[in-house]
Amino acid sequence: MLLLAVSTQAIVAIGMTILLVSGGFDLSVGSVAGLTGAVTALCMVQGLPGPVAFSASYPFVEFGWITVNPVLAILLGLAVGAMIGLVNGLVIAKIGINPFITTLAMMGIVRGALEVITRGQNVYGLPESFKWIGQGKFLDVQHPILISVVLIILGDVLLRKSRFFRQNYYIGGNEKAAVLSGISVGRMKIFNYALTGLLAAVAGIVMTARFGSASVTIGTGLELQVISAVIIGGASLQGGEGTVLGSFLGCILMALIVTSLNLLGVDIYWQRLVIGATLLAAVMIDTLGKKRKGAA
Repeated sequence: MLLLAVSTQAIVAIGMTILLVSGGFDLSVGSVAGLTGAVTALCMVQGLPGPVAFSASYPFVEFGWITVNPVLAILLGLAVGAMIGLVNGLVIAKIGINPFITTLAMMGIVRGALEVITRGQNVYGLPESFKWIGQGKFLDVQHPILISVVLIILGDVLLRKSRFFRQNYYIGGNEKAAVLSGISVGRMKIFNYALTGLLAAVAGIVMTARFGSASVTIGTGLELQVISAVIIGGASLQGGEGTVLGSFLGCILMALIVTSLNLLGVDIYWQRLVIGATLLAAVMIDTLGKKRKGAA
């Protein structure tokens, strides 16, 4: 049950780890997860505008809504997430706007777009073949757990062993030195943000399939939970440190804290306060540790 609870959070944590290692972060991941889930659901339930019939009179073609099969709907949802991440990366790498400002603004834009396309209402009536992604089991293990475990293992191996992904440690450690050593820092940043948007889309689609509907509240507060977990797992806001496996363990620790509060009967409205306090404590510990290393 605990692994199921952290499965989607862990998927987003993979991208957030890569960003933090390279010296960046993304505050829009929660909104991206919500929007991509809604886009995927609307494509299957409402459909996309297009030609539905031919008529003998002008304009010869009648237009309406064409429902989309789950596979194509998922691909469209993933494309939306990747495109939002790509925009974040281009603005940060090419224009030079601070990641905090860029992704904070994108968080508001994407959350607003979610409310516009859904009119503030949940989307129901999803096909069973789609809900199977989030509700089905393989060898008595829920699909969200399997998806997250596969992605975590892949992400951890690539970040540790792949020459391409290991460039992020050099960028986060010393960006100027990375540029002088021949690393294409701008392209790497753009790729990282696009990848994070794609992983947020995966999480949003899995959550939508698991709940059986697209909710306008999906992903709310996810960014703080993920950043807290990643920092607790060993990543640094100053860049150059962190592993995907450590971030996964941080997700589990955060889930244990929330579960413990529930078991102790603590009001659910206190959970966000605890998550915020945990994030602040983790950042303070990281900052003080860096200062001590610098003084030594």
